[in-house]
Amino acid sequence: MSENERTAMERWAERVHTVRVIGTGVMGRGIAQLAAAAGITVELADARPEAIDQAIDYIGGMYDKLASKGRMTAEDATAAKGRLRPLADPLAPAAGVDLVIEAVREDLETKRELFTALEKVVGADTVLATNTSSLSVTSIGATLADPSRLAGLHFFNPVPLMRLVEVIAGARTTPWIPDALIDLVRRLGHQPVRAPDTPGFLVNHAGRGLPTEALQILAEGIAEPVDIDRIARDVLGLKMGPFELMDLTGLDVSHPVLETVWSGFYDEPRLRPSHITRTRMEAGLLGRKTGAGFYSYTGGAKQEPPEPEAPAAEPRPIWVDVNAQPDVRDSLYGLLEASGVEVERDTWPSDQAIVLVAAYGTAVVAHAGAYALPLERTFGIDPLGGFASRLTLAVHPGADPGAGRAALAALARTGRPVTVVRDAPGTVAQRLLASIVNVSCGIAEQHLARPEDIDTAVRLGLGYPRGPLEWGDHAGATTVLTILSGLADATGDPRYRPSQWLAERAELGLPLTATGTTPAALYR
Repeated sequence: MSENERTAMERWAERVHTVRVIGTGVMGRGIAQLAAAAGITVELADARPEAIDQAIDYIGGMYDKLASKGRMTAEDATAAKGRLRPLADPLAPAAGVDLVIEAVREDLETKRELFTALEKVVGADTVLATNTSSLSVTSIGATLADPSRLAGLHFFNPVPLMRLVEVIAGARTTPWIPDALIDLVRRLGHQPVRAPDTPGFLVNHAGRGLPTEALQILAEGIAEPVDIDRIARDVLGLKMGPFELMDLTGLDVSHPVLETVWSGFYDEPRLRPSHITRTRMEAGLLGRKTGAGFYSYTGGAKQEPPEPEAPAAEPRPIWVDVNAQPDVRDSLYGLLEASGVEVERDTWPSDQAIVLVAAYGTAVVAHAGAYALPLERTFGIDPLGGFASRLTLAVHPGADPGAGRAALAALARTGRPVTVVRDAPGTVAQRLLASIVNVSCGIAEQHLARPEDIDTAVRLGLGYPRGPLEWGDHAGATTVLTILSGLADATGDPRYRPSQWLAERAELGLPLTATGTTPAALYR
């Protein structure tokens, strides 16, 4: 960084006095509300003059609500309202404006035209920012005389509640500007992350791991959407399963994002979308907004089918495969015994025993064949999550139905809900988690974002219980690598090729969150 750039950056965020927000829709209102509350004068501009007054009234009402709930004082609410200034012309002279934030419709030419016009009216030191959620910052700035002053400042909806902000440098953005914007975001009380100017930026790129793998699982006939969602919630701890989330967002939004990120990375297999969402989108099965999606909706409420009851079955003893990890085997035996289920602890199952295989990244059929287990009464049970909540029972085509019912009845006696799925290399929860972790490891591997920014972005932007790299460390990098390697070997599908970031750290025993020693480190 040059001395001039260092001087420009120093205390810039503290010195910001006036911000112009162009576009007074949901995003523009939220940004203005945040900035005025932080002590910054906000000029509100819109192509529709009436929209400006509506926005100021709306924001004022939000301040009043916050004051009534004790979340800001009445004096602060009044002061914040006083900082909201209506501006009749978005292109009014702006020599005294420190920052212009564009929040107009998501159209490349519209944004280019606006910034080209703004260049002629702002001061030499005014920073320009776009709130685009999907367009390249570099592309938006390509027509500017000076693209070095433009950066991305991507807030999430609803702005006051979603604390995350992606700060994106374009290819020509001067280096001090992203640093200064990060400081400004912190002044606003939000959490900034550095995001790359690549398709999906950071959150929408990292977020492709879950829905793409869920759709692949559905396409393979392994489980239905409601089953996948229940496993995602109960085993992985997600607030919403992938299919109810796509229904909430709407496939008219979700599917184009899937296509855009995939094609933007030149058909990267890990990000491959599915024909399922395209077909359903074209059929108008968009989700909650149309009353029908992966679920049906009545009065906006999701109609989820009830959990099926376990069938009656003659009790049979349970033998857990001796090749399971000792702690996994002991945990499952303990759960079954505490529930009054007869278990066998011998080195080989009796002729009546149901065999349960608790493995990672391996189909029951392949595992049973490798160890000469009795296929007709051998089933899979997912060890991921330690059997603490929902149990997943995997059934292969050659299984005896009576033995399957006995296995299901035994697991149901534990009091845990049980989901029955088709056998495949890696169970539903394993595949979802491995995809989430591997996509984010790929982001780290390509140096698109720092590990800490990846985890922060996903926790705050997507609401996951852990950041994906932290999650991989919690599950164990070796475990995730085993799942992916098993899937890759069994299917030959390059979507499951493990990231080098993951493979190296599993081999070295390093955390996925650690950058480790780089060539540059030798010169410090």
